[in-house]
Amino acid sequence: MDRGRLRRFAAIATSLVALVATSIVAAPATASEATLSCALPRTDVHHSEGLDSWNGTYARPRGSLDAVMVFLSFPDARPRVAPRRLATDYFPATGRFFETASYGRFRLRPHIQRRWVKMPRTSTAYGIQRDWDAAGRSAYLDDAVAAADAEVDFGRYDMVYLVADPDAPGVDSDATKVVNLDQPLTADGAPLHRFVTVFENNPPDHNVLAHETGHVFDLPDLYHRPADGMGDWDTYVGDWDLMGSQFGMAPEPFAWHKWKLGWLSDRQVDCIPTTGSAVRTLHPLSAPMRPGDRQRSRLLVARTGESGAIAVEARNAAGSDRGICREGVLVYRVRGATPSSEGPVQVLDGHPHSSACWGASVHPPLADAPLDVGESLDAGDGVRVAVTGRTAAGGWTVRVTRG
Repeated sequence: MDRGRLRRFAAIATSLVALVATSIVAAPATASEATLSCALPRTDVHHSEGLDSWNGTYARPRGSLDAVMVFLSFPDARPRVAPRRLATDYFPATGRFFETASYGRFRLRPHIQRRWVKMPRTSTAYGIQRDWDAAGRSAYLDDAVAAADAEVDFGRYDMVYLVADPDAPGVDSDATKVVNLDQPLTADGAPLHRFVTVFENNPPDHNVLAHETGHVFDLPDLYHRPADGMGDWDTYVGDWDLMGSQFGMAPEPFAWHKWKLGWLSDRQVDCIPTTGSAVRTLHPLSAPMRPGDRQRSRLLVARTGESGAIAVEARNAAGSDRGICREGVLVYRVRGATPSSEGPVQVLDGHPHSSACWGASVHPPLADAPLDVGESLDAGDGVRVAVTGRTAAGGWTVRVTRG
C-alpha cells in the first residue's frame, strides 16, 4: 500500500472520536492557568480549543498519571507475540514524547500487564471495524473489563489502554480510537469513562498511541476529513502537531496546546495589543526548558474575536521536530468554537506558491509554511506578522502589526 493511502487510512483509524455514538458528559470546569485576555473561552463543541477553563471530565496531564495497558486475546487465534514485546512498540517512546513536550511537567507512567487476557468471544464476534456500531463496541468493552478485572485493579489507574491481539482475524487496524462513555463502566469501585481501544498492526503506526492519548487530554483532531473519505486529509495543519497526523515530520504539539494543557504558563505567552505594532522575541518551541526560560515567550497571540485568534510560535529542527526541513516562525489560526476534525486550527502558509519535503511530508504545500528572517505574511483580520531577526541565543524577533 502506498504511503498516501496508509496516511489516509491511519487518519481514519487514529481518531473517529468526534464521530462515535458516545459523548462526554458535561461537568463543572476546573480553573485553568490561562487567564490572559487573549485566552479564548472554552465552548460546548467537542474538544474545544478554548482554554480559559478546563473540562473536568478529562484527565489533566500535569504531574504524573498512571496508565494500565491490558492485552486481549481471543478464542479464534493464538497470539504470536508476547505482551511485553508488543509493549515495547509503545513504551518508553510514548512516555518520553509527553515528558519532552511538557518540559518535564508531565509524566505518563505505564503499567504493562504481562499476560494475555482471554476474551469470552471470538474476535469476529464483535464486528470490529472503522465505524464500529454501538452494540459491538459496548459488548467488547464489557467483556474486556470483566475478563481483566481479576488481574487488574482498575481503581489504581487514570487511563486504560486495551490492546487487541494484532494477529486475530477479526481485528481491524482501522478501528483504533478513543471511546467516551456517557454511562461509565464500573470496576473495582472506579468509574471508567474513557478507553483507548488499540487495534494496530504489528509493528504499529508511528505515534498512534500518543495521538490517541492526546484525545484523553481533550485535544482535537486537526486533520481534515473529506466527505467521501478519499481526499487530502492533511490540508489544515500538514505535518505540524501530532493531532494532525502521526506520520508528520513535526509532531511537537502546538504552543496553543501546550498552553491549554498547562505546559506553558501565562508568563510564556504574549498577548498582542489590538492596535499598533509590537515587537517580541520568541524562544523555539522544542527547546528544553532551562532556568530562566519560564520568563521567555514561546507563544504570541493576537485575539481576533470572541472565539478566534492568530497564534505565532518558532519551530526549529530539534527534539520531536528534528525531521522538519523548514525552520522559522509558524503562524496559525485558532477557532475555539470549531469542533474536532472540522478545522479548529489552520496553519497559514508563509510560502503559498511553493512546497517542500516531497516524499517525506504528509502535505508538502505546508511543509515550508514557517517564515524566515525578512519574510512576512498577512494573517487576516488586520494582523500582519514579520520576522525581523535572530538573537544570539537562538530566538526569533517578530513584529506583529494590527489595524
